[in-house]
Amino acid sequence: MSLPVSAFAQKFGFARTDVSLGNWRTRPYSAWSFQNVAEMTPTAEISTSATIEDETLEPLGALLQRTVDVGGGSETLQTFLARSNTDTLVVMKGGVFVGEFCAPAADPSAPHLVFSISKSLTAVLAGALQDEGLLDPSQPVSRYMPEAVGTVYGDATVQQVLDMRVGLGFEEAYLDPESDFARYRRAMLWNPMRPGDRVETLRQVILSLPRGGPHGGPLRYYSPLSDLLGLIVERSSGQRYAGLFREKLWRPLRARGRCNVTVDSEGTARAAGGVSMTARDLARVGEMMRCGGMAGSRAVVSERWVRDTISAGDKAAWEAGDFAHLLRDGSYRNKWYQSGYANGAFLAAGIHGQWLYVDPVSEVVIARLSSQHEPVDDALDQQTLRFFQAVSEFV
Repeated sequence: MSLPVSAFAQKFGFARTDVSLGNWRTRPYSAWSFQNVAEMTPTAEISTSATIEDETLEPLGALLQRTVDVGGGSETLQTFLARSNTDTLVVMKGGVFVGEFCAPAADPSAPHLVFSISKSLTAVLAGALQDEGLLDPSQPVSRYMPEAVGTVYGDATVQQVLDMRVGLGFEEAYLDPESDFARYRRAMLWNPMRPGDRVETLRQVILSLPRGGPHGGPLRYYSPLSDLLGLIVERSSGQRYAGLFREKLWRPLRARGRCNVTVDSEGTARAAGGVSMTARDLARVGEMMRCGGMAGSRAVVSERWVRDTISAGDKAAWEAGDFAHLLRDGSYRNKWYQSGYANGAFLAAGIHGQWLYVDPVSEVVIARLSSQHEPVDDALDQQTLRFFQAVSEFV
Protein backbone atom coordinates (compact mmCIF):
# COMPACT_ATOMS: atom_id res chain seq x y z
CA MET A 1 0.00 0.00 0.00
CA SER A 2 2.15 2.83 -1.30
CA LEU A 3 1.01 6.17 0.13
CA PRO A 4 2.74 9.53 0.64
CA VAL A 5 4.11 9.91 4.17
CA SER A 6 1.41 12.36 5.24
CA ALA A 7 -1.42 10.30 3.71
CA PHE A 8 -0.09 7.12 5.36
CA ALA A 9 -0.11 8.73 8.82
CA GLN A 10 -3.57 10.15 8.26
CA LYS A 11 -4.99 6.77 7.22
CA PHE A 12 -3.36 4.58 9.85
CA GLY A 13 -2.61 6.95 12.73
CA PHE A 14 1.12 6.19 12.79
CA ALA A 15 4.13 6.58 10.52
CA ARG A 16 5.51 3.77 8.36
CA THR A 17 8.83 4.21 10.18
CA ASP A 18 7.08 3.27 13.44
CA VAL A 19 6.56 -0.31 12.22
CA SER A 20 9.38 -2.76 12.93
CA LEU A 21 10.05 -6.48 13.04
CA GLY A 22 9.63 -6.17 16.80
CA ASN A 23 6.09 -4.79 16.78
CA TRP A 24 4.47 -5.61 13.42
CA ARG A 25 2.09 -8.20 14.86
CA THR A 26 0.61 -5.81 17.45
CA ARG A 27 -2.06 -3.13 17.22
CA PRO A 28 -2.18 -0.54 15.76
CA TYR A 29 0.64 -1.53 13.39
CA SER A 30 -0.93 -4.84 12.34
CA ALA A 31 -3.78 -2.99 10.62
CA TRP A 32 -1.17 -2.11 7.99
CA SER A 33 1.47 -4.84 8.29
CA PHE A 34 -0.90 -7.80 7.92
CA GLN A 35 -1.68 -6.46 4.44
CA ASN A 36 1.93 -5.68 3.62
CA VAL A 37 3.92 -8.63 4.93
CA ALA A 38 6.32 -8.47 1.98
CA GLU A 39 7.67 -5.23 3.46
CA MET A 40 8.40 -6.94 6.78
CA THR A 41 10.02 -10.25 5.80
CA PRO A 42 11.16 -12.04 2.62
CA THR A 43 8.37 -13.58 0.55
CA ALA A 44 7.96 -15.79 -2.51
CA GLU A 45 5.30 -14.73 -4.98
CA ILE A 46 2.55 -17.26 -5.70
CA SER A 47 0.26 -15.21 -7.92
CA THR A 48 1.33 -14.06 -11.37
CA SER A 49 0.42 -11.04 -13.47
CA ALA A 50 -1.88 -13.29 -15.50
CA THR A 51 -4.02 -14.02 -12.43
CA ILE A 52 -4.34 -10.50 -11.08
CA GLU A 53 -7.54 -8.68 -12.04
CA ASP A 54 -9.44 -5.77 -10.59
CA GLU A 55 -12.66 -6.83 -8.90
CA THR A 56 -15.39 -4.95 -7.12
CA LEU A 57 -17.90 -6.47 -4.72
CA GLU A 58 -21.03 -4.82 -3.38
CA PRO A 59 -21.00 -3.76 0.31
CA LEU A 60 -22.89 -6.08 2.61
CA GLY A 61 -25.01 -3.06 3.51
CA ALA A 62 -28.32 -3.91 5.16
CA LEU A 63 -27.08 -7.30 6.36
CA LEU A 64 -24.62 -5.61 8.70
CA GLN A 65 -27.43 -3.68 10.39
CA ARG A 66 -29.06 -6.91 11.59
CA THR A 67 -28.95 -7.23 15.36
CA VAL A 68 -27.50 -10.23 17.19
CA ASP A 69 -26.25 -11.22 20.61
CA VAL A 70 -23.17 -13.36 20.14
CA GLY A 71 -22.16 -13.10 23.77
CA GLY A 72 -21.32 -9.44 24.24
CA GLY A 73 -24.86 -8.09 24.41
CA SER A 74 -27.20 -6.98 21.65
CA GLU A 75 -25.33 -5.30 18.79
CA THR A 76 -25.38 -4.99 15.02
CA LEU A 77 -23.20 -7.25 12.92
CA GLN A 78 -21.23 -4.18 11.88
CA THR A 79 -20.53 -3.27 15.53
CA PHE A 80 -19.19 -6.75 16.13
CA LEU A 81 -16.90 -6.48 13.09
CA ALA A 82 -15.53 -3.17 14.35
CA ARG A 83 -14.89 -4.29 17.92
CA SER A 84 -13.22 -7.50 16.73
CA ASN A 85 -10.78 -5.55 14.50
CA THR A 86 -12.10 -7.15 11.33
CA ASP A 87 -10.24 -5.88 8.27
CA THR A 88 -12.25 -7.62 5.54
CA LEU A 89 -15.26 -9.94 5.51
CA VAL A 90 -16.57 -11.68 2.39
CA VAL A 91 -19.77 -13.74 2.22
CA MET A 92 -20.75 -16.21 -0.52
CA LYS A 93 -23.98 -18.16 -0.88
CA GLY A 94 -24.53 -20.91 -3.40
CA GLY A 95 -21.28 -20.02 -5.14
CA VAL A 96 -22.18 -16.34 -5.61
CA PHE A 97 -20.63 -13.42 -3.75
CA VAL A 98 -23.23 -11.78 -1.50
CA GLY A 99 -21.00 -8.84 -0.61
CA GLU A 100 -18.03 -7.54 1.32
CA PHE A 101 -17.21 -5.51 4.41
CA CYS A 102 -13.99 -3.55 4.43
CA ALA A 103 -12.64 -1.55 7.39
CA PRO A 104 -11.62 2.07 6.69
CA ALA A 105 -7.89 1.28 6.80
CA ALA A 106 -8.15 -1.98 4.85
CA ASP A 107 -7.58 -2.60 1.16
CA PRO A 108 -9.66 -5.55 -0.09
CA SER A 109 -7.31 -6.05 -3.04
CA ALA A 110 -4.21 -6.36 -0.81
CA PRO A 111 -3.00 -9.85 0.17
CA HIS A 112 -3.67 -10.25 3.91
CA LEU A 113 -1.72 -12.64 6.12
CA VAL A 114 -3.98 -15.60 6.94
CA PHE A 115 -1.64 -17.10 9.59
CA SER A 116 -2.61 -20.71 10.38
CA ILE A 117 -5.20 -20.95 7.63
CA SER A 118 -1.95 -21.56 5.72
CA LYS A 119 -1.87 -24.99 7.37
CA SER A 120 -5.20 -25.91 5.79
CA LEU A 121 -4.04 -24.63 2.40
CA THR A 122 -0.84 -26.67 2.65
CA ALA A 123 -2.98 -29.72 3.43
CA VAL A 124 -4.91 -29.12 0.19
CA LEU A 125 -1.57 -29.32 -1.66
CA ALA A 126 -0.86 -32.60 0.13
CA GLY A 127 -4.31 -33.84 -0.87
CA ALA A 128 -3.67 -33.02 -4.53
CA LEU A 129 -0.37 -34.92 -4.41
CA GLN A 130 -2.09 -37.83 -2.68
CA ASP A 131 -4.67 -37.93 -5.50
CA GLU A 132 -1.80 -38.15 -8.01
CA GLY A 133 -0.07 -40.98 -6.15
CA LEU A 134 2.95 -38.82 -5.29
CA LEU A 135 2.30 -38.73 -1.54
CA ASP A 136 1.15 -41.58 0.69
CA PRO A 137 0.00 -40.34 4.13
CA SER A 138 0.43 -43.81 5.63
CA GLN A 139 4.18 -43.72 4.99
CA PRO A 140 6.74 -42.49 7.51
CA VAL A 141 8.01 -38.93 7.22
CA SER A 142 11.50 -40.34 6.59
CA ARG A 143 10.36 -41.77 3.24
CA TYR A 144 10.20 -38.21 1.93
CA MET A 145 12.78 -36.63 4.23
CA PRO A 146 15.67 -39.02 4.91
CA GLU A 147 17.20 -36.49 7.30
CA ALA A 148 14.23 -37.08 9.62
CA VAL A 149 15.72 -40.46 10.61
CA GLY A 150 16.95 -40.13 14.17
CA THR A 151 14.69 -37.14 14.92
CA VAL A 152 11.33 -37.07 16.70
CA TYR A 153 9.66 -37.49 13.29
CA GLY A 154 11.59 -40.61 12.28
CA ASP A 155 8.81 -43.01 13.25
CA ALA A 156 5.86 -40.66 12.67
CA THR A 157 3.60 -41.01 9.64
CA VAL A 158 2.65 -38.22 7.28
CA GLN A 159 -0.98 -38.65 8.38
CA GLN A 160 0.03 -38.04 11.99
CA VAL A 161 1.70 -34.83 10.80
CA LEU A 162 -1.50 -33.88 8.97
CA ASP A 163 -3.65 -34.57 12.04
CA MET A 164 -1.36 -32.92 14.63
CA ARG A 165 -0.80 -36.18 16.47
CA VAL A 166 3.00 -36.25 16.61
CA GLY A 167 4.57 -36.51 20.06
CA LEU A 168 6.60 -33.32 19.85
CA GLY A 169 8.12 -31.52 22.84
CA PHE A 170 7.04 -27.99 21.97
CA GLU A 171 4.74 -25.24 23.22
CA GLU A 172 2.97 -22.58 21.15
CA ALA A 173 4.12 -19.83 23.53
CA TYR A 174 3.29 -16.87 21.31
CA LEU A 175 4.31 -14.20 23.83
CA ASP A 176 7.37 -15.78 25.52
CA PRO A 177 10.61 -14.32 24.05
CA GLU A 178 12.72 -17.06 25.69
CA SER A 179 10.78 -20.04 24.38
CA ASP A 180 11.51 -22.45 21.54
CA PHE A 181 8.61 -20.77 19.79
CA ALA A 182 10.50 -17.46 19.77
CA ARG A 183 13.56 -19.29 18.41
CA TYR A 184 11.31 -20.78 15.74
CA ARG A 185 10.00 -17.33 14.80
CA ARG A 186 13.49 -15.91 14.56
CA ALA A 187 14.43 -18.73 12.16
CA MET A 188 11.45 -17.91 9.94
CA LEU A 189 12.60 -14.24 9.97
CA TRP A 190 9.44 -13.03 11.74
CA ASN A 191 11.23 -11.85 14.89
CA PRO A 192 14.38 -9.72 15.20
CA MET A 193 17.61 -11.42 16.14
CA ARG A 194 19.03 -10.63 19.58
CA PRO A 195 22.71 -10.23 20.48
CA GLY A 196 24.23 -13.69 20.84
CA ASP A 197 21.44 -15.50 18.98
CA ARG A 198 22.60 -18.32 16.70
CA VAL A 199 21.48 -17.98 13.10
CA GLU A 200 19.30 -20.99 12.22
CA THR A 201 17.08 -21.95 9.32
CA LEU A 202 13.49 -23.05 9.70
CA ARG A 203 14.41 -26.59 8.67
CA GLN A 204 17.19 -26.77 11.26
CA VAL A 205 14.89 -25.68 14.06
CA ILE A 206 12.11 -28.09 13.05
CA LEU A 207 14.46 -31.08 12.91
CA SER A 208 16.08 -30.20 16.26
CA LEU A 209 12.90 -30.18 18.36
CA PRO A 210 12.70 -32.87 21.07
CA ARG A 211 10.26 -35.68 21.58
CA GLY A 212 7.50 -35.10 24.08
CA GLY A 213 5.48 -38.30 24.01
CA PRO A 214 4.15 -41.09 21.80
CA HIS A 215 2.75 -40.48 18.34
CA GLY A 216 -0.94 -41.01 17.61
CA GLY A 217 -2.27 -39.57 20.85
CA PRO A 218 -4.43 -36.48 21.46
CA LEU A 219 -4.42 -33.52 19.11
CA ARG A 220 -1.49 -31.31 20.07
CA TYR A 221 -1.28 -28.10 18.09
CA TYR A 222 2.34 -27.76 16.99
CA SER A 223 2.90 -25.28 14.16
CA PRO A 224 6.31 -26.70 13.15
CA LEU A 225 4.51 -29.85 11.99
CA SER A 226 2.85 -27.84 9.24
CA ASP A 227 6.16 -26.34 8.13
CA LEU A 228 7.41 -29.91 8.06
CA LEU A 229 4.44 -30.77 5.84
CA GLY A 230 5.52 -27.95 3.54
CA LEU A 231 8.91 -29.61 3.19
CA ILE A 232 7.25 -33.00 2.62
CA VAL A 233 5.08 -31.70 -0.24
CA GLU A 234 8.17 -30.12 -1.80
CA ARG A 235 10.14 -33.37 -1.60
CA SER A 236 7.29 -35.55 -2.88
CA SER A 237 6.49 -33.22 -5.80
CA GLY A 238 9.99 -32.06 -6.70
CA GLN A 239 8.78 -28.43 -6.66
CA ARG A 240 9.27 -25.47 -4.36
CA TYR A 241 6.26 -24.55 -2.28
CA ALA A 242 5.25 -21.35 -4.10
CA GLY A 243 5.32 -22.99 -7.51
CA LEU A 244 3.43 -26.04 -6.27
CA PHE A 245 0.79 -23.80 -4.66
CA ARG A 246 0.43 -21.89 -7.92
CA GLU A 247 0.04 -25.06 -9.99
CA LYS A 248 -2.16 -27.16 -7.70
CA LEU A 249 -4.38 -24.55 -6.05
CA TRP A 250 -4.07 -21.01 -7.36
CA ARG A 251 -4.58 -21.58 -11.07
CA PRO A 252 -7.26 -24.31 -10.81
CA LEU A 253 -9.10 -22.11 -8.31
CA ARG A 254 -9.07 -19.23 -10.82
CA ALA A 255 -7.94 -16.93 -8.05
CA ARG A 256 -7.79 -13.27 -9.00
CA GLY A 257 -5.83 -11.45 -6.32
CA ARG A 258 -2.24 -11.34 -5.22
CA CYS A 259 -0.82 -14.11 -3.08
CA ASN A 260 2.57 -14.76 -1.50
CA VAL A 261 4.24 -16.77 1.26
CA THR A 262 7.00 -15.77 3.64
CA VAL A 263 10.30 -17.65 3.39
CA ASP A 264 13.38 -18.07 5.55
CA SER A 265 17.04 -17.46 4.69
CA GLU A 266 17.26 -20.58 2.49
CA GLY A 267 13.91 -20.06 0.81
CA THR A 268 11.88 -22.52 2.89
CA ALA A 269 8.25 -21.44 2.90
CA ARG A 270 6.41 -20.77 6.14
CA ALA A 271 3.79 -23.35 5.22
CA ALA A 272 2.29 -23.20 8.72
CA GLY A 273 1.38 -19.53 8.73
CA GLY A 274 3.03 -17.42 6.06
CA VAL A 275 0.49 -17.27 3.23
CA SER A 276 -1.09 -13.91 2.35
CA MET A 277 -4.13 -13.68 0.09
CA THR A 278 -7.33 -11.66 -0.29
CA ALA A 279 -10.53 -12.53 1.55
CA ARG A 280 -12.21 -12.97 -1.84
CA ASP A 281 -9.79 -15.68 -2.91
CA LEU A 282 -9.91 -17.28 0.52
CA ALA A 283 -13.69 -17.52 0.11
CA ARG A 284 -13.07 -19.24 -3.23
CA VAL A 285 -11.04 -21.88 -1.36
CA GLY A 286 -13.97 -22.45 0.99
CA GLU A 287 -16.38 -22.71 -1.94
CA MET A 288 -14.08 -25.26 -3.60
CA MET A 289 -14.15 -27.35 -0.43
CA ARG A 290 -17.95 -26.98 -0.17
CA CYS A 291 -18.21 -28.30 -3.73
CA GLY A 292 -16.22 -31.46 -3.01
CA GLY A 293 -12.92 -30.21 -4.41
CA MET A 294 -14.32 -28.67 -7.59
CA ALA A 295 -13.62 -25.11 -8.72
CA GLY A 296 -16.15 -24.70 -11.50
CA SER A 297 -15.43 -27.57 -13.90
CA ARG A 298 -11.90 -28.21 -12.58
CA ALA A 299 -10.98 -30.56 -9.75
CA VAL A 300 -8.48 -29.12 -7.28
CA VAL A 301 -8.63 -32.20 -5.04
CA SER A 302 -10.78 -35.30 -5.14
CA GLU A 303 -14.20 -35.54 -3.56
CA ARG A 304 -12.85 -38.52 -1.62
CA TRP A 305 -10.13 -36.36 -0.02
CA VAL A 306 -12.59 -33.59 0.86
CA ARG A 307 -15.04 -36.07 2.37
CA ASP A 308 -12.26 -37.60 4.47
CA THR A 309 -11.11 -34.13 5.56
CA ILE A 310 -14.49 -32.84 6.70
CA SER A 311 -15.82 -36.00 8.32
CA ALA A 312 -13.09 -38.41 9.41
CA GLY A 313 -11.54 -36.60 12.36
CA ASP A 314 -10.81 -38.70 15.46
CA LYS A 315 -13.30 -37.65 18.14
CA ALA A 316 -11.32 -39.14 21.02
CA ALA A 317 -8.14 -37.35 19.93
CA TRP A 318 -10.12 -34.11 19.80
CA GLU A 319 -11.79 -34.54 23.19
CA ALA A 320 -8.42 -35.14 24.84
CA GLY A 321 -6.68 -32.46 22.78
CA ASP A 322 -5.96 -28.75 22.79
CA PHE A 323 -9.19 -27.29 21.36
CA ALA A 324 -12.05 -29.26 22.90
CA HIS A 325 -13.08 -26.07 24.71
CA LEU A 326 -13.61 -24.27 21.38
CA LEU A 327 -15.83 -26.83 19.65
CA ARG A 328 -17.36 -29.27 22.14
CA ASP A 329 -18.33 -31.84 19.51
CA GLY A 330 -15.58 -30.98 17.05
CA SER A 331 -12.79 -32.94 15.43
CA TYR A 332 -9.73 -32.31 13.28
CA ARG A 333 -8.51 -33.93 10.09
CA ASN A 334 -5.95 -32.92 7.48
CA LYS A 335 -5.49 -29.55 9.21
CA TRP A 336 -9.17 -28.59 8.89
CA TYR A 337 -11.62 -28.30 11.79
CA GLN A 338 -15.01 -30.00 11.86
CA SER A 339 -17.44 -28.03 14.02
CA GLY A 340 -19.67 -30.87 15.17
CA TYR A 341 -22.65 -28.57 14.50
CA ALA A 342 -25.86 -30.05 13.07
CA ASN A 343 -25.21 -28.17 9.81
CA GLY A 344 -21.89 -29.96 9.31
CA ALA A 345 -19.95 -26.69 9.21
CA PHE A 346 -16.18 -26.97 8.85
CA LEU A 347 -13.51 -24.33 9.02
CA ALA A 348 -9.92 -23.17 8.94
CA ALA A 349 -8.59 -20.65 11.45
CA GLY A 350 -5.54 -18.58 12.30
CA ILE A 351 -4.36 -16.40 15.15
CA HIS A 352 -5.24 -12.70 15.35
CA GLY A 353 -8.74 -13.47 14.06
CA GLN A 354 -8.41 -15.20 10.67
CA TRP A 355 -11.31 -17.50 9.74
CA LEU A 356 -12.73 -19.45 6.83
CA TYR A 357 -16.17 -20.86 7.70
CA VAL A 358 -18.16 -23.21 5.44
CA ASP A 359 -21.80 -24.14 6.11
CA PRO A 360 -22.78 -26.94 3.69
CA VAL A 361 -26.48 -26.84 4.57
CA SER A 362 -27.04 -23.15 3.90
CA GLU A 363 -24.37 -23.17 1.16
CA VAL A 364 -22.69 -20.19 2.84
CA VAL A 365 -18.96 -19.48 2.87
CA ILE A 366 -17.52 -16.70 5.07
CA ALA A 367 -13.94 -15.45 4.90
CA ARG A 368 -12.88 -13.06 7.67
CA LEU A 369 -9.45 -11.44 7.94
CA SER A 370 -8.57 -9.40 11.00
CA SER A 371 -5.84 -7.63 12.92
CA GLN A 372 -6.80 -8.46 16.50
CA HIS A 373 -4.18 -7.41 19.02
CA GLU A 374 -4.05 -10.67 20.98
CA PRO A 375 -2.94 -13.80 19.07
CA VAL A 376 -5.50 -15.95 20.91
CA ASP A 377 -8.76 -14.80 22.48
CA ASP A 378 -10.95 -17.77 23.41
CA ALA A 379 -13.99 -15.68 24.38
CA LEU A 380 -13.88 -13.72 21.14
CA ASP A 381 -13.42 -16.94 19.15
CA GLN A 382 -16.65 -18.31 20.63
CA GLN A 383 -18.45 -15.08 19.76
CA THR A 384 -17.06 -15.20 16.23
CA LEU A 385 -18.39 -18.70 15.68
CA ARG A 386 -21.84 -17.55 16.82
CA PHE A 387 -21.50 -14.56 14.49
CA PHE A 388 -20.86 -16.92 11.56
CA GLN A 389 -23.91 -18.99 12.46
CA ALA A 390 -26.02 -15.83 12.54
CA VAL A 391 -24.74 -14.62 9.17
CA SER A 392 -25.46 -18.06 7.66
CA GLU A 393 -29.06 -17.79 8.84
CA PHE A 394 -29.51 -14.21 7.64
CA VAL A 395 -28.25 -14.46 4.05
